[in-house]
Amino acid sequence: MKTIKLTVGQAIVKYLMNQYIEINNKEERLFYGGFGIFGHGNVTCFAEALYDVKGEFPTYRGQNEQSMALAAIGYTKAKNRKRIMFATSSVGPGATNMITACGVAYTNSLPLLILAGDYFNSRLPSPVLQQIEQSYDPTLSANDCFKPIVKYWDRITQAEQIMQSLPMAIETMLNPATCGPVFIGLCQDIQAQAYDFPEAFFYKRLHIIPRQRADKEILRQAVIEMQKHNKIAIIAGAGLIYSEAQKEFLDFVHSLGIPYVTTVSAKSLVPHNESYNIGPIGVLGSCSANELVKSATLILAIGTRLQDFTTASWSNFKESAKIISINANAADCVKHSFIAICADAKEALIDLKELCALIKIEEIFLKTAFENKNKYNQYIEEKTQEKKEITTYANVIGAINALATPKDRIILAAGGLPGEFNTLWRNLGFNSIDHEYGFSCMGYEISGGYGSAIAHKEGDTIVLVGDGSYMMLNAEIYSSVLSGDKMIIIVCDNQGYAVINRLQINQGGEPFNNLIEDCKMANKPFMTDFVMNAKSMGAEGVFVDSIEAFKEAFKQARESKVSFLIHIKVSKYDWSEYSNVWWQVGVPEVSHKESIQKARIKFEENFQRQRKGV
Repeated sequence: MKTIKLTVGQAIVKYLMNQYIEINNKEERLFYGGFGIFGHGNVTCFAEALYDVKGEFPTYRGQNEQSMALAAIGYTKAKNRKRIMFATSSVGPGATNMITACGVAYTNSLPLLILAGDYFNSRLPSPVLQQIEQSYDPTLSANDCFKPIVKYWDRITQAEQIMQSLPMAIETMLNPATCGPVFIGLCQDIQAQAYDFPEAFFYKRLHIIPRQRADKEILRQAVIEMQKHNKIAIIAGAGLIYSEAQKEFLDFVHSLGIPYVTTVSAKSLVPHNESYNIGPIGVLGSCSANELVKSATLILAIGTRLQDFTTASWSNFKESAKIISINANAADCVKHSFIAICADAKEALIDLKELCALIKIEEIFLKTAFENKNKYNQYIEEKTQEKKEITTYANVIGAINALATPKDRIILAAGGLPGEFNTLWRNLGFNSIDHEYGFSCMGYEISGGYGSAIAHKEGDTIVLVGDGSYMMLNAEIYSSVLSGDKMIIIVCDNQGYAVINRLQINQGGEPFNNLIEDCKMANKPFMTDFVMNAKSMGAEGVFVDSIEAFKEAFKQARESKVSFLIHIKVSKYDWSEYSNVWWQVGVPEVSHKESIQKARIKFEENFQRQRKGV
């Protein structure tokens, strides 16, 4: 057997570079490259190996470990999970900064490879710089914090272990049933260790993403149940996008005449005006979609985790309604399901279509859905064109929607924008939206936008971010200018965490510590100069005070060669309220405030309508 002597750091890089995947009949590297912030725990060994291949296997310098790992997620989301980037850090705080990013990757079922420095396996120099010591278990380090929030975890304590660990890591990330973040800790002394690896370990490997077929008997049971119903609604989730099942989904829908709604993550599955698309479901959705699922006697949920914002905390369906779920992930598939079809969405739809010929949808059910969709479209038109003293989120979203193209990519995550966008945006292109509402991570917007800009060159990457999220994490603007990966950043400034202020007030609370004006202050509230901040990082930008000026600024942003920020002030209090459903949050059972007592009574009324575990 031929061998090659390499350090662990060198071997990892060589292995990653020889993993391939086929995309559009063309072989591409599975790992495009990675993001790195180097410290003593990875600079002398792993970084040395990366340097030798920097021309063909790029390493991007992050400004913050969390934001660079979020950028890696934005990249793989833009590539629809088919290409991956790693993130590497030193030990201790550099590593733990990436835990939040793993939460984003986990909840959104996205591949992310974390390679972080770890303690010395020999323990001879311990305790070393940035090491967390546990007296009851010397094998623990700060990196053990990743265990609850990744799909695969390992610590390399011997060089030869990577021959077992790396293939497992890649299988975990590529298999739709397990797809998510992977963590591998690299002990500092082991990174330097040399080993005679078999050359065959580094041979080129072409990976195939598996498509699980449904069990035939379970499919038969599902069809028998569907044939009992003439009021069927489909909830379309992001699994349909990941499966690239748009064509099969529309063939299925049109052949049977079944209306459907979309989750937040599936907003860009189909065009807004597709005939059977009744609208976005849930708390951030539309009356048209919510009324449809409330009147349905059977729900077919495809590729969705059925998050509380989708189900309206499980108050959005009749208690008697049956739920059939199609999902590649078994744990997601069985939730509240009458029948669970554990399978790839595309394959399951092909099989179901062949068996479902006898299903007929009630005409009145369908007619009502179409009428409600027309009302919803009218609402969008009126709300986005509404003239107010202060510009609204709706005005900004309407303006961007009119200026965007199907090849542009929209990034957003947290604050007030997700609800406004999901309700009012009319989707233009397939997989053109990265709406991170699984972990709803404040700070994802610019970081994920940077990763998207690296991946997506067919159109512009347009980042929608509030002032709160911007203040939390904006450093990758500098990275985008440094690497030449341009973003257009729209900062909608309502001077604080306005949507949480809204929630606080709606549940009977007093305005407190959310809007800047309601915080502990030594001075009067003042606006942040986001344009100056962006310019200090090499970007361009402009402040605008009207929608007309915004449209002109957007044209400037299109023409700019570097990242461009548009700062616009929006109303703190004007919201698009068109979902008309409940969302369960904690409301105090006891309070001296009358407003909270009333909110608790309303909570109890809504709680009675909640499906409880069926």
